[in-house]
Amino acid sequence: MNAVAGQSSAEIDVLYVDTMTNAISRHYDTLLAEHYTWMFGMPFRSKVEEQRGLLETLGMRPGKHGTALDLGCGPGFQSIALANLGFEKVVAIDTSRALLDELNSQKGNLPIEATLADLRDFDRFAVPGSAAAIVCMGDTLTHLDNMQDVAGVFKKARDVLQPSGVLVLTFRDLSIELTGLDRFLPVHADNDRIVTCMLEYRSDIVVVNDLIHVRESGGWTLRKSSYQKLRLPPDTLSDELTRLGFTVRTNEPFGRMHALIAEK
Repeated sequence: MNAVAGQSSAEIDVLYVDTMTNAISRHYDTLLAEHYTWMFGMPFRSKVEEQRGLLETLGMRPGKHGTALDLGCGPGFQSIALANLGFEKVVAIDTSRALLDELNSQKGNLPIEATLADLRDFDRFAVPGSAAAIVCMGDTLTHLDNMQDVAGVFKKARDVLQPSGVLVLTFRDLSIELTGLDRFLPVHADNDRIVTCMLEYRSDIVVVNDLIHVRESGGWTLRKSSYQKLRLPPDTLSDELTRLGFTVRTNEPFGRMHALIAEK
């Protein structure tokens, strides 16, 4: 970072005051989307294979399956993995047109329907009792506005899933607070881009500050934006799923995420 600090830097601020979900959509569209896949530090296809392996570890086996919904699909790592596992249709929902465009460019002839929509409205794209699986992975769940929204998604998932259908969730357990310098997280870097994240903890949310330094012809440009994530204690989510009639099969840390798998 010293090389960045030593050069002149233009700053592009992106500030929005709105509901969390709308603010996150703008955060992705105005800052994060163009860097999103690059930030994972591996080729697109390698990320898809990684996610397929994760899904298999979480209990999804290759075979002939019906419909899956991917809530907050991003560029489609999980969507393509689901199709490769044998789902006959994958409805991939996201609010970022740029990320959906990337999905469309990568999916080939796979049966994936890229859908521009708020994930809270996913029941508009599937009739009750029709889905074999619903996944919401990669910390998407924390992007919702409040616990009431989360409970609403769970209720709709119960209604849309077929008997014995599964709901697969992965998310960061932000209920455990990082302090001091541990709140500054290096994301990814190369010779021309450096992405850093800084977290600010509040009672029920975390403010995520994304800082992206981009090398341009005149030096380094700093682009920055903030949004909020919910602090979702895993046991609170598990209890809500049980209350709605799900059977929770998995509730445990999963790499850097936490995994919840519930069966209708």
